[in-house]
Amino acid sequence: MEKAKLDWANIGFGYMKTDKRYVSDFKNGAWDEGKLTDDDRIVMSECAGVLQYAQTCFEGLKAYTTEDGRIVTFRPDLNGERFEASCKRMEIPIFTKDRFVDAVLKVVKANEAYVPPFGYGATLYIRPYAFGISPVIGVKPADEYQFRIFTTPVGPYFKGGTKGISLKVSDFDRAAPRGTGDIKAGLNYAMSLHPIVVAHNEGYAENMYLDAATRTKVEETGGANFLFVTGDGTVVTPKSGTILPSITRRSLLYVAEHILGLKVEEREVYLNEVSDFTECGLCGTAAVISPVARVVDHGKEIAFKYGADEMGPVIKKLYDTLTGIQMGRLPAPEGWIYEVK
Repeated sequence: MEKAKLDWANIGFGYMKTDKRYVSDFKNGAWDEGKLTDDDRIVMSECAGVLQYAQTCFEGLKAYTTEDGRIVTFRPDLNGERFEASCKRMEIPIFTKDRFVDAVLKVVKANEAYVPPFGYGATLYIRPYAFGISPVIGVKPADEYQFRIFTTPVGPYFKGGTKGISLKVSDFDRAAPRGTGDIKAGLNYAMSLHPIVVAHNEGYAENMYLDAATRTKVEETGGANFLFVTGDGTVVTPKSGTILPSITRRSLLYVAEHILGLKVEEREVYLNEVSDFTECGLCGTAAVISPVARVVDHGKEIAFKYGADEMGPVIKKLYDTLTGIQMGRLPAPEGWIYEVK
């Protein structure tokens, strides 16, 4: 298929309408068979559940063009599993993992023209989501739902590339204990909008959120998980029941331990030990890994040994290895890569 005529090298991280999207409706107790459509509009009641009570959840994953010209997605089955968990927690009828993966592959295939060619650092971002669409005025789940997937070509999430970003320790809480921090619910991100605007206005790229119970432990940012590196090369990531279980982080930890032979620790990370780490990175679907140069805690600056001008040595190895797997330059563990045919 001929590619869309886009400036692939200068695509930002924003929405661009593509040709097809996938839609399935839940009515009378069941999801229909779903379809691809040209129509990007959603028509709903002014009283729809999603508008009144934010009953919605979503996922984010990417399709890539590999070095040898194949179009692939990365571990969509894990996105499907996480989506099932999010649906369950939000009282949305579960759209099963198998159907989720099938729909992802179909919508990528239908938008092949928008999958960026290899070598530009751009990808096709895939956004599956589900929401309550029938009218709801009392506080309760909706009766009818819609599941959709759209795609959009994107460039890097953080504009700095390999140059380290600055974070601030936020005075706001991202998620409460026993809340919804461990699922990908829209309401989690709505709560982060004001804090991120505050951070941007103060010159920071993102917030470092602490645990809401004690405000002593590192959790995550508004859209990515943390990876830290100790002086001896151990990879450390925060562990908490209110952190979103990132598929990118899970993959990076596997790469660190089983491919690079590094020691890995998933544990509670206290704010007062952050200064002991030599490297820090933010990981997620959108960014893969972005290096962090410094964290500012109410005027006290924590600067990492590596990351100000480029990635530190361990984070660079992790980034190069995972992106090498995703782009087909390195062999992938079994089941990680789904080819779009």
